[in-house]
Amino acid sequence: MKYFFLALALTLFAGSHLQAEDAVQPDDIFKKLLAAQVAKDYEAFVADGTTNLKAALTKTQFMAASDLMVPRLAAGYDVVPLGNLHQRGYDVYLYRLRCKDGSDDILGTLSLQDGKVAGIYFK
Repeated sequence: MKYFFLALALTLFAGSHLQAEDAVQPDDIFKKLLAAQVAKDYEAFVADGTTNLKAALTKTQFMAASDLMVPRLAAGYDVVPLGNLHQRGYDVYLYRLRCKDGSDDILGTLSLQDGKVAGIYFK
């Protein structure tokens, strides 16, 4: 009987470990969104977004933001995670983008809701 419980415990542990590895990490999502921004690929940018994000962010707005961001990011950039917080039901992740063109750093925030992109903001 004790072997049954040991086997059950190992199965549950292994299952939870595999789920954790399969989950997309916020840093990967953020980098994917940046790549879509630089490539001016609206469809890729909203692909993992919530219904509200897709409804709120028009292609025109996205392209205007890309036109501002691309010149600064085209020379390259480094992404530095700064931490995360929980606000109003969202998991919010903070990033510093250090632009290799020598311009000011950019603060990026990524808001996730149930694993979907609910918002992204650059300042």
